Amino acid sequence: MPPPVFRFAPSPNGYLHLGHAFSALLNFDLARQTGGRFLLRIEDIDSARCRPEFEVTMRDDLSWLGITWEEPVRRQSEHFALYQDAVEQLEQAGLLYPAFESRAEISRLVAKASASGLWPRDPDGAPLYPGTPLPPAEREELMSSGAPYALRLDMDAARARAGELVWQEEGTGPGGETGTVTARPEAWGDVILARKDTPTSYHLSVVIDDALQGVTDVVRGRDLFWATSVHRLLQRLLGLPEPVYRHHSLILDAAGQKLSKSSASVALRELRAAGETPQDIRRMVGLALP
Repeated sequence: MPPPVFRFAPSPNGYLHLGHAFSALLNFDLARQTGGRFLLRIEDIDSARCRPEFEVTMRDDLSWLGITWEEPVRRQSEHFALYQDAVEQLEQAGLLYPAFESRAEISRLVAKASASGLWPRDPDGAPLYPGTPLPPAEREELMSSGAPYALRLDMDAARARAGELVWQEEGTGPGGETGTVTARPEAWGDVILARKDTPTSYHLSVVIDDALQGVTDVVRGRDLFWATSVHRLLQRLLGLPEPVYRHHSLILDAAGQKLSKSSASVALRELRAAGETPQDIRRMVGLALP
């Protein structure tokens, strides 16, 4: 039996913090304990926010923590053509449609729909897409005019094609879910899988990359627990293998909020500059010393 394969896949749109350190160290430790492989992947499909200097600092932080990885490192921005192939496969199956509303227009539609009652929201708290697919002729006209659009998954059609879905969970979900978990991708509505100017999304690229890199164990934060429902759906639709999942607890700040780059959580490089050691970082995140 081949060895298990783990991965850590940050986006270079800011500096790594303690939450990243916990996830990276946990994956690395599990790979060593099981005689497995550890991969680093750079998820840089957001060209507007991802910057090379952040990737350089990420690599430096991970090396300082004592983490090593296989080379070459997969960088998503170098594989857009591959993701586009998957988009075309889903389009040919009749499972994608273009949506042309701007974020402001979607907000207005949600507000209008909410006037007659609460509008449903996804597991992250965002309102579900309130629009409906346009007639084919109108779609073609708008696309020919160069109008921006997002390619959304027709969730009803996708669910009908995929059938029942589950995943094997070795960690725990936000409600204590573990073992065989029933996937509920419909909770996310018609998710965006690509845009006119970016031929992929997080959901699409992550399942393709995990499959191509032979990742057997996806170990990541509990905030992504229910997103696994969408990933299992795409794996079924695209004929991709199913990894085992292990969602871990999150490192929280003093206010009980998840650490994030956007909220300027203390970066690892700041802790390093303050004199903390890799052993200190392990203690801070609750991991045993190697």
